[in-house]
Amino acid sequence: MAAGAVAEAVAAAETAAERASGLAALADATSSCTLCALAEGRTQVVFGTGDPNAKLMFVGEAPGFHEDKQGYPFVGQAGKLLDELLAGIELTRDDVYIANVLKCRPPGNRDPQQVEIEACEQHLFKQVALIEPRLIATLGNFATKLLSGRPDGITKVHGEPRESTLGGRTVTLYPLFHPAAALYTPAMMKTLEADFARIPGLLGAEGTDKIGPAIEVAAGEPEAGEAIPAGVGVPSHDLAVDPDEQLDLF
Repeated sequence: MAAGAVAEAVAAAETAAERASGLAALADATSSCTLCALAEGRTQVVFGTGDPNAKLMFVGEAPGFHEDKQGYPFVGQAGKLLDELLAGIELTRDDVYIANVLKCRPPGNRDPQQVEIEACEQHLFKQVALIEPRLIATLGNFATKLLSGRPDGITKVHGEPRESTLGGRTVTLYPLFHPAAALYTPAMMKTLEADFARIPGLLGAEGTDKIGPAIEVAAGEPEAGEAIPAGVGVPSHDLAVDPDEQLDLF
């Protein structure tokens, strides 16, 4: 191996180690967070999991019942569906990083409140800054509105990649329906599968010829998401929905 290639490999390894170390330190600091009232009722903080060097990051909305108990995002029925969708594009959880807008479970799995989003968003933005993903797939309304800085609902913007600036870096945001939405409304499954099928191409895309115009993210005061009508498609999935698991995300 040439000297230049060796130097690049060493630098890459150091960067990877720094990301992993930085995420571990952030997870430790976040584990005792009391910035909002959700800290009073949580079992534990659900920080995030996956490859610290992932080029693809998924951002959901908030932990559900099972996530709160186990400490990992997407471990219930919606998580099983996410695993299937990843397998459909030849990826696993080990290849990506998964986190949520909120790190603590809202009581009764209600929607996140604006004050909670504003208190917790700093943890997510720090995760994004450390991981430096190329593509962020936002799952559902709250993640999409927070990271895009726009009020558009997921039904309107799903499957439409947009360049955005987060923490001074250009990243592609790719809004997707939350897997829980497809569990509640099986007709949405085909739409979700079709949107997922574009991910490999987006990860490999060079330049912006396949991506919408760049937008600046206003990370200060995102709007809370309203309930959005279900999408359309052909029923293709029959996983049962656990009412304790996820929010009403669509």
